[in-house]
Amino acid sequence: MTEGDGLNRTPSIVTPANESGGAHTSRTMMLSELEHLLSFVPEGEPAEAYKAAVIDFNALGKSTHSGRMRAYRYLRELYVLDPANLLFRCLRTLWGADVEEHPLLALLVSMARDPALRATADPILNSIEGTRLDWSDFAKAVQKRYPDSYGEGIGAKIGRNAASSWTQAGHLSGRYNKVRARANATPATVALALFIGHTEGVRGDALFDTLWCRIQDRETSVLRDLAQRASQRGLIEFRSGGGVTEVGFKMLLRPIESEDA
Repeated sequence: MTEGDGLNRTPSIVTPANESGGAHTSRTMMLSELEHLLSFVPEGEPAEAYKAAVIDFNALGKSTHSGRMRAYRYLRELYVLDPANLLFRCLRTLWGADVEEHPLLALLVSMARDPALRATADPILNSIEGTRLDWSDFAKAVQKRYPDSYGEGIGAKIGRNAASSWTQAGHLSGRYNKVRARANATPATVALALFIGHTEGVRGDALFDTLWCRIQDRETSVLRDLAQRASQRGLIEFRSGGGVTEVGFKMLLRPIESEDA
């Protein structure tokens, strides 16, 4: 399967922005739980293994069966937990052993899956390091994007959960007083950001100006350097010269035995 053939058969892996709702109406992006689960279940295991890990083997250490069920439900909403799904398969491929890459990888997938979290990106993108941000800033951003979808209480809950997720991802620091920080972009996180943009139909230099690359918190020149390093690692194919930029994704679009979900 060539990169082009794969894309032609693969729609955007981003949940449409006109769909309100998502896990952040109830939870954060659950980075710690995701890390525990992916360390418990080896890559290549089927979807059933993730469900069994959470519910049957209590890999997340929940005290009640209902707690296990809720954790599995929200993790599945955020990350799919099915290797037949292209987005989750890419997450597992890029996850690796470097824990410094995990927060931004998890955020990218959470944002692709959850329009409510994605709606809170503006306060992050429009602030500089050291700026104080409050959960209400994120609640306002959600209400602005979805003026008729959420009551004040749910909007506030999304705001608090989003503030926690942005903190987990490294864009905010502080437990109570949140201050804008700088996330840790890496070759793997840039590879995933470029790939998500690619599935949305973006090509060439414009790939470095998508939402997914902007939340990497790095200048375009640095992103291009990280893309080159990702290419050297075999995560993507990156070529730039003569005013032309080409990015390929043969490894991330490699075929599997079953069809994409």
